[in-house]
Amino acid sequence: MKTKFNRGRKIIKYASLLLLAGGFISACSNADREVELTSHNTLTPAEQEEGWILLFNGENTEGWRGYNQPDFPESGWIAEEGTLRYGPDLGRAGGRAGDIIYDQKFGDFVLQLEWKISGNGNSGIFYLGQEIEGQPIWISAPEMQILDNDGHPDAERGTDGNRKAGSLYDLIPANPQNTKPVGEWNHAEIIVQQGTVVHRQNGEDVLVYEMGTTSWNELIAGSKFSEFSQFGQYKPGYIALQDHSDEVWFRNIKVRVL
Repeated sequence: MKTKFNRGRKIIKYASLLLLAGGFISACSNADREVELTSHNTLTPAEQEEGWILLFNGENTEGWRGYNQPDFPESGWIAEEGTLRYGPDLGRAGGRAGDIIYDQKFGDFVLQLEWKISGNGNSGIFYLGQEIEGQPIWISAPEMQILDNDGHPDAERGTDGNRKAGSLYDLIPANPQNTKPVGEWNHAEIIVQQGTVVHRQNGEDVLVYEMGTTSWNELIAGSKFSEFSQFGQYKPGYIALQDHSDEVWFRNIKVRVL
């Protein structure tokens, strides 16, 4: 009986340890999830020391406004669950909300953000954009393309994939093409320094070009942007997010001035 009793005590003790371990793991998992949620749209102490500026706080649209507009759009765009989201369901009947810009110009900088696109979706990240009355931002601002490469027809248009995600839209294709599937977050980085521009996608350099060079001017001359003298000029401009009528999410938007 003593042996059975001791064995029973050991079983109960082991079961109790399992329950405690399960509770500890569950608590850790919940804590990890909380840390993951709260770590978005914030700057680490190291980033603050390096001079990074947070462009989206995850809670509201402070610092942003509509392109060629004094205020933020009343519909279409929203700060929601730690993301800056555009949704056609949020739009105004019979019209679009329009592109949004961060209300500060940047010249030499590093921009980082994460994006997630809807199925068959299309959007973009503009930089060095100028506000020109009565004209869209794309006549001045280069665009890092955002796209569902598998579902949107733009992926097969253009030349050599220069309308796929990560590309300099309609000009230079992203290579390698390393975009993640619909529903997953992609990390984008744009570096502008002394006229040299780099697109990075998911940790890899996918293209580089130099503004103002002979090759750059020839590239523009052979494109639909040739009629716009303001396009792709190396001077401080706005960072903008595109309303292309498709649902898209952004988070962890930050910039460091070089």
